[in-house]
Amino acid sequence: MIQIFGTPKCKGTRAAQRFFADRGIKVHSIDIKEKALSKGELTSVARSVGGFHALLDSGGPRIKERGLQHSAPNEERLLQLFLQDPQLLKTPIVRMGQRATIGMDEPGWKQLAEALKAAT
Repeated sequence: MIQIFGTPKCKGTRAAQRFFADRGIKVHSIDIKEKALSKGELTSVARSVGGFHALLDSGGPRIKERGLQHSAPNEERLLQLFLQDPQLLKTPIVRMGQRATIGMDEPGWKQLAEALKAAT
């Protein structure tokens, strides 16, 4: 099953949902404002995409609101920040098992769709 973590207002999240719907692939969409990723899920996604720094939405408005635009938190601090405030994450996070993509990553979504079809 493919999971899409994001927010309803996020263009990237809507694009990911549309991408999989156009291919007849059912997804489980999760609004990160209502249900955040667990520590284990965050760790798994970070491992798949190159670390917690890759998950940080460095250009997002939430970074400025939290005063983090000029800081460089370490990996452990980022994990704590993401657990406290999931809106700091770059979205969408598209996840299938141990594989994940972040942001507008249509080639990555295509790989996930192909892997899903190959597994069924």
